[in-house]
Parts: sequence; C-alpha cells; structure tokens
Amino acid sequence: MIAALALAAALAAAPAPTSPGPRIVIASDSTAANYTADRYPQMGWGMVLKCSLDSGVQVVNLARGGRSTKTFIEEGLWDQLVAQLQPGDTVLIQFGHNDADTKKIERHTDPNGVYDVNLRRFVADVRKAKATPVLVTPIARWMWENGEPKDAHGPYAATIHRVAQDLKVPLVDLDGDMLTALKARGPLASQRLYLQYQPYDHVARYPDGISDDTHINEQGARLGAALVATRLAGLKLPISRRVHPASVAGQPRLGGPTCP
Repeated sequence: MIAALALAAALAAAPAPTSPGPRIVIASDSTAANYTADRYPQMGWGMVLKCSLDSGVQVVNLARGGRSTKTFIEEGLWDQLVAQLQPGDTVLIQFGHNDADTKKIERHTDPNGVYDVNLRRFVADVRKAKATPVLVTPIARWMWENGEPKDAHGPYAATIHRVAQDLKVPLVDLDGDMLTALKARGPLASQRLYLQYQPYDHVARYPDGISDDTHINEQGARLGAALVATRLAGLKLPISRRVHPASVAGQPRLGGPTCP
C-alpha cells in the first residue's frame, strides 16, 4: 500500500512527456499543486485548470507545496522547469504565500528585494526559452475583518503588478479576483471553499476537524481555476483562444479532479 501511494505521488508530480500541442506550465506552491486521492478534499487549482481548456491543451503542473520563489530556485526546481520548456509554452508563475512566511524563515523573501529579483529572473528565463510568462498573484486567503475579506498579500501582490507593468508581462490577478468572489459569497458560504471543517464534516480525512485559511478544497480549486482561465481568455495570448472558462458562479463536487 505504501509503495502504491509513493508511486501515485511520483506520477502526480512527474512532468508530462513532450507534446507537439500547446502547453500550459505551472510554477507555484501548494495552492496550485497536484495531490493524490488520499489527500482529498485538498486540491490545487492547477489540477482542474484542464476543465477550462480545449482537450488538446496539455497542463504541466510543476507546482510544489511549501515553496517560495527562493526555495523553488534553491532546490533546483526552477532550473528543472526551464530545462523542459518548449517554444510556445505558456508559463503561469504564482508565488507569494511562502515568500511572506516569517516563521519558516528559509522561505521568506523581501517583497521589494529578493522577491522582485526572482520574479524578474523567472520572466527573463521563460522568454529566453521562447515561451510566454504570465504572472499570477497568489490566491486569497479566507480571512475577514469588519465584514470584509482581508487582503493578506498586499506588498507581494503589489510587486507582481509592478514587475508585470515594468516588463510588460501578462497578469492574472487571482488574488484580487478571489477577494471579489469571497465578498460576493460572504463569510459562511466562502468558508466552504477552503479546508475549514468541523470533526463531523469530513471524518475520513480530518477526524478532528481543521481550520486552514490558506489551502483550498475541491470547490476552491475549481473556482480558482475558473478565475485564472477567465483572465487567460481575455489576455489575447496565443493560448487564449484555447481557453473556455468554467463557470465561476457555482462549482460542482465530483470527488476528484475530473471535469463535469
């Protein structure tokens, strides 16, 4: 059983083989990453982005949990990604959650220092490979203050906007769009998008309950993917005509990353 789970995890994390069709490559953290079935209901938005794409578009999800721009570089993950880029690829770059972490200091970056430098490096490397970089602000946390969703990524999101403007990089404002979606749903309904469960809600995975304002469940992942796709479709990139965003109004619960 352990060997089977290890194999499944390896397959989920492995890059897809070279394909002549259009590809979307994701560089990110746990909020976009792939997860095996035993981790359900936790899912990353990268797992269901395919549901908003033509069937011929391949998603290569290289997101890894716990990574910041700094550790993604230090662990060699960025070099591995660049090595397999193909001309014409679209690369979605979303970091910030772990760059803002001051408890696990090895992840932390200054939003106006190393974080800025790293984002500019990512853009330059992708362009050198004749691929298209797209900067993505980190998906909003489930945090509320005075009846309003609270922005948890201010300086990091601001840096992404600045770098995108400076370098003329397409931008997906997932943070801003998710904050808008949370406000529209309100605190109670939007809570159902995250790993927020009482002990009786999800006995199999969280017998003691869980209160996680960062990581998203299946519905959160589907909403996040639909928001990303909506922005991609409007960017007038070569990939944009292959994007057909799923509805952001309501997300089905299918028990895994299958498409409706």
